[in-house]
Amino acid sequence: MLRTALRNVLAHKARLIMTALAVLLGVAFVSGTLVFGDTTASAFRNAATQSLKDVAVSVQTSDQAEMSDDGPVTSDGSPDTVLDTALANKIRALPGVTSVRPTVNGEATLAGKDGRPLNADDNTWQKLATNYLPGKDGKDSHYPLKEGRGPANGGELALDAKTAKKAGYRIGDTVRFATDGPALTKKLVGIVATDDPRVTAGGTLTLFDTTTAQKLFLTPGHFHQIAVAAEPGTDEHALTAQVQALLPADGAHAISGADLAAQQSRQIAEDTTRLTKTLLVFAGIALFVGVFIIANTFTMLIAQRSREIALMRAVGASRRQVVRSVLAEAALVGLAASAAGFALGLGIATALHPLLNVGGAELPDGPLVISSTAVLASLVVGVVVTVLAAWLPSRKAAKIAPVAVLSSAGLAPPTRSLVVRNVLGTLLTGLGLLIVLYVSTLKTSMESNLLIAMLGSALTLCGMIVLAPLLSRPLITVAGKVTTRFFGVSGKLAKDNALRNPRRTAATASSLMIGLTLITGLTVGGYSTQQAMDEAATQGLAADYKVTNSSARGLDTTAADKIAKLPGVAAAAPVASTTFDTQGVFASMTGTDPKAFGKAVDLNFQAGSLRDVGPGKIAVSDAFAQQAGLHVGDTIHPDMGTSQGTTPQGKANKKTLTVVGVYAKTFAAYDALGTVADVLPATATGTGTLDNILVKAEPGKAAGLEPKIRQTLGSSPLLKVQNHEQIIEAGSGSITLVLNMMYGLLAMAVIIAVLGIINTLAMSVFERTREIGMLRAIGLDRSGIKQMVRLESVVISLFGAVLGIGTGILLAWAGGSLLTSAMPMYETALPWDKLGLCLALALLIGVLAAIWPARRAARLNMLQAIQAD
Repeated sequence: MLRTALRNVLAHKARLIMTALAVLLGVAFVSGTLVFGDTTASAFRNAATQSLKDVAVSVQTSDQAEMSDDGPVTSDGSPDTVLDTALANKIRALPGVTSVRPTVNGEATLAGKDGRPLNADDNTWQKLATNYLPGKDGKDSHYPLKEGRGPANGGELALDAKTAKKAGYRIGDTVRFATDGPALTKKLVGIVATDDPRVTAGGTLTLFDTTTAQKLFLTPGHFHQIAVAAEPGTDEHALTAQVQALLPADGAHAISGADLAAQQSRQIAEDTTRLTKTLLVFAGIALFVGVFIIANTFTMLIAQRSREIALMRAVGASRRQVVRSVLAEAALVGLAASAAGFALGLGIATALHPLLNVGGAELPDGPLVISSTAVLASLVVGVVVTVLAAWLPSRKAAKIAPVAVLSSAGLAPPTRSLVVRNVLGTLLTGLGLLIVLYVSTLKTSMESNLLIAMLGSALTLCGMIVLAPLLSRPLITVAGKVTTRFFGVSGKLAKDNALRNPRRTAATASSLMIGLTLITGLTVGGYSTQQAMDEAATQGLAADYKVTNSSARGLDTTAADKIAKLPGVAAAAPVASTTFDTQGVFASMTGTDPKAFGKAVDLNFQAGSLRDVGPGKIAVSDAFAQQAGLHVGDTIHPDMGTSQGTTPQGKANKKTLTVVGVYAKTFAAYDALGTVADVLPATATGTGTLDNILVKAEPGKAAGLEPKIRQTLGSSPLLKVQNHEQIIEAGSGSITLVLNMMYGLLAMAVIIAVLGIINTLAMSVFERTREIGMLRAIGLDRSGIKQMVRLESVVISLFGAVLGIGTGILLAWAGGSLLTSAMPMYETALPWDKLGLCLALALLIGVLAAIWPARRAARLNMLQAIQAD
């Protein structure tokens, strides 16, 4: 039987090639993901190890120390640490210590040579700025020089090579940058190389001399961290204990280099595991789709070899041997496809790195890592999936009765009842729909609610897959009327062929349905979320520009007045915000200049007006008024700043405010609206600065205001001057990026579905060889045969698309309710253009999938086809 299985594989290479491709692509996704995960983790570890090279002990500020945005603070609020020059000298004097490297860490936002911000939108940890520590040779071994020299005074800096190239700077150029305030300029004197993972992953590195770095980010003579190098053979833990003994009781702690490396390694493993699991979910989807193709292929092969199997049974083969023969055939196909899939997966792993970096992941470079686990897992997954998919067809093969089959040559196989399948599908779908409808009543995205939504979605999708043969008849019949009307006999034959075997048609369409269900669900959910975020970002906003500062400290209070004086500016409304607590209700308050704010924001007042707002007088949103039971004329005594009535500086800040107006809730004005003077003392940053400035231009004067606004405010790289489109993009750009990445990952499932349609059509043509010969004999020409096969493919594709799109819309509608608490403006919105694109994609898939089977059918020799058995 093993020899028989091997012979069948070799004898039906053309029939099994599509099955092998389905396994190959699924395994390639799995192996590529596993190798990519190992490679990324290794790259991060190598980068971290390199950054910890020669570090025996690391002295860091304690997490328990009083922290500000920049680190520990002194009594007057300025950044400070207990790590100073005296402490560094004490550590340097310890036995076994070879060197001490005290560092100052901060962040610097750079402007390119063209004056535009270079890294303003990057994460804080990617704007690395630190001190350059030259040794006896005048060079810093941590940052090897590529050009020039290291910075030596307050007027100089150095950049890493990638940043200098990206910004367009050369040695001798003046670099504009900002740390947490106005723009500064220094001369570029050096370009360095670095293997710091924050920089190699796409960040920037700015180097200053130590004194300058301390002035910018700390206080003179103090450091954020001290790295200690030791002589070879020194006990790191013993040295760590000695260093710890020199440290103050509070404010700092020492950790050995080995322990620090272990901590980083655990964190890296955790982070990369999350990414790997996410990618494996999509790999699982691809394999799940592949199961339908594999099962479909083996079912058709067994139907075509029924006489052969019957003959084997007649000469003594047992049912168990037949099952083993089919499973052995599946295992051989799975093993060969898995091996090829693993090789392809190496290419996917290599491509994922730049692909995700383009999407903003910013992963470090590193060599490809191929672990034995990835190899074994890929081979096992491919073989197991193929064997499991072939198990039911193998059982069907074992049930073939020798005499019945041998005596029924030339007769069509009896139609199998769908009653049991239809009942099971109805139960699954009904249960899934009940859960989905229940999910539509939920309003929060708690973990338990998400799990319920996932269960309902899975049951509904599985139910639709099981019911697909039942649903195929009415839907394909409707499609058949169209094909018959426009394509005559070829269209009618295509419909009849699609309906001839509902199980096969359903299995073929289901693979496409799964992919389009997920794509449609993501599209509808993403589009609805994007619409809600766009509306929230610009609701009531009449301003032409929004000026913000990427620094947490905000904008200076004089900035609005400076902008208002620019030619072409009608109004510049300063906006500050704080929180307050009144009568047990916690809310947010916007402080502004009411006159300017009225030009920049459209407020719909239900009582009172914006003109009534002034010192000690506020307007409240209708939602907050109802929640707190407030009316015009009421006086409140809110605790401003925090729920305990203190500002961030710890000062008591209790106000007496009178409600003078009620307006329709808008995101531009939060829960309450007051004056800047009332809000500034209790702002979240505690610095008395503005959150943003809303700029309204005079009619026809909006164009060209951006550079003028930047120049007026000092052209700091920290400045963001956004128009309406940029505000919307900033709010929803991340969703678009995530959706595009998911579409790319789901594309693998759609490609496998296309292979399934090709496979089914090709094998269906083989089954209908005699029938096609008869059709040719009675007058249907080659073009008619091609058209018949193409239309059959299109009908099956559109059937899968209609089920997939409909199911995806339903699941997106139900799941969207979970976002309403966090996103009150969320409503399910259908992107008709994208849904139409999905239908067009299904049509295209049907046409492309039929090219090879149609050519094969048209080329059949008429007489040989009629004589075929």
